[in-house]
Amino acid sequence: MEELIRRIILEIGEDPEREGLKDTPRRVEETLRSLTDGYSMDPGEILREGILEGEGEGLVLAKEIEFFSLCEHHMLPFFGKCHVAYIPNGKLVGISKIARLVDVFAHRLQVQERMTRQIADEIEKALNPAGVAVIVEAQHLCMMMRGVKKHSSRISTSDLRGRFRDDPQLLQELRMLLGMEG
Repeated sequence: MEELIRRIILEIGEDPEREGLKDTPRRVEETLRSLTDGYSMDPGEILREGILEGEGEGLVLAKEIEFFSLCEHHMLPFFGKCHVAYIPNGKLVGISKIARLVDVFAHRLQVQERMTRQIADEIEKALNPAGVAVIVEAQHLCMMMRGVKKHSSRISTSDLRGRFRDDPQLLQELRMLLGMEG
């Protein structure tokens, strides 16, 4: 990978041997490997390690889980916060495992819509909850730095399942806990 990065530096008209760029290929490779380490992780295993038998019918919410990812179209970062809620159905999961799950999918070349769905799929598969809700709010550097150049734009995606989709009162409770209007 270092050689490919060195060639890219040459292609854009720079000298990969100049003082400030000598170590850049190695640093870029290390960065890309770190930003995409989600491919080497099993999301199901992360959740299975944290499952507990437990009762409860109330909403469980892990909110404002910070993440960063790389857009698969331009390999530019997008970043923001993810909110994950579920209604237990005999199983609970350690909250830190939810944050790790978000990172597994964020640390891949990604689109926000798919990442939102993948998180919901794994929670549903591991816990079989009465409901699951995943809401992702992010800023995309590909929209800010190139193309439309909209610096203040934020993209929101959601995946609501089970009781979150069917029970307006529960959805209103979630919105209130997240500080969302209406």
